[in-house]
Amino acid sequence: MNTDRKRADGITQNGMNSLNHHETRTIADLTPTGRHDPEIAVDAQDRTKRDGEAAPTARTVRGWSRTKKRIVFLIAALVLCVAAVVYYFLFIAPFESTDDAFIEGHVTQVAPQVAGRVARLLVNDNQFVPVGAVLVEIEPSDYEAKLQQERANLASARSRWAQASAQLTVDQAKAEQEKANVVAAQAEAARAEADSKRYEAIGTSGVSQSQIDLAATEARSTAANLTGAWNKELAAEAQVTLDQASIQTAAAEVKRSEAMVHQAEMDLSYTQVKAQESGYVTRRTVEVGSYAQPGQALLAIVQREVWVLANFKETQLTHMRAGQPVRVRVDAYPDLKLTGHVDSVQTGSGARFSLFPPENATGNYVKVVQRVPVKIVLENLLDSDAVLGPGMSVEPKVRVE
Repeated sequence: MNTDRKRADGITQNGMNSLNHHETRTIADLTPTGRHDPEIAVDAQDRTKRDGEAAPTARTVRGWSRTKKRIVFLIAALVLCVAAVVYYFLFIAPFESTDDAFIEGHVTQVAPQVAGRVARLLVNDNQFVPVGAVLVEIEPSDYEAKLQQERANLASARSRWAQASAQLTVDQAKAEQEKANVVAAQAEAARAEADSKRYEAIGTSGVSQSQIDLAATEARSTAANLTGAWNKELAAEAQVTLDQASIQTAAAEVKRSEAMVHQAEMDLSYTQVKAQESGYVTRRTVEVGSYAQPGQALLAIVQREVWVLANFKETQLTHMRAGQPVRVRVDAYPDLKLTGHVDSVQTGSGARFSLFPPENATGNYVKVVQRVPVKIVLENLLDSDAVLGPGMSVEPKVRVE
């Protein structure tokens, strides 16, 4: 019975295998019309063989594809490395740059030279003013009165000088007169002395004693007159010298008065505070009616000429020299391209000239890389209408090689 069952199972299995083979053949051999076609069956078998042969070939293609990708990736990486090296040596290594850089310029503080109340204010904030333009007017009344007073003093001094000159002329004439009187007195004294000697030589035999005495008295009198004439001449000459000194004093007084008049005129002109340089008005603190003192800052004028002050590290100055080209980028104007050149390098670090320079000889020392200011002159600044002023941040790039 068991044998029959095994035989039945074997027949069943063979039947199922035959059925599967029959279904496969039927599906492969059937035409669209459902009929069996031997040629189609042969083609199906050929295709099955070709598919079996093509499978290894596809795996080989995929392997080659991955290899090619790796080669392309390596080549691209090599090209990028070469490009990075070239870029470094062309655009990074030859340059030194810093972001510790600012625009600098001439800032002129405007202050009055005389005190007074502000009468007029003729400028506004950020206004451009040329050289000599009147910025502020101080009340001029006091200085006008002072000028008139000094001019009157000058006229008085000139009058005294003219009076001293005239007095000198008079005294010189008197001195000449006294000289003539001396000459006359000398002649009279000589005559009287001669008469007295002649009478004494004749004696009483020829003339009376009274005549002899009278001649002697006259000789002494003329001698005294001569002495008086000499004294008057000396006094006249001394008066002339005194007059000359008075003229010098009067002339000095005239010069002093002229200087006072000039000073008064200058003080009056100082009531008009003018621009000594052309530029833009900034930091205006003065108002109409306020009282201004000499030296008090009223406003500041920023000139158009500006440059860049870059604080490079001392290790960046190895190859930096004056005249090297510079490209400057302004933070306020990213699209603005400025060019220039290195003008000079400061002799000393910035910390050395600070308000409190470092004292490295005391306490613990920690080495810090110092920064040295470098002046960069801009070349194409006039080609731009950008507003550039002191304190604005820039980034210069110096080509050092």
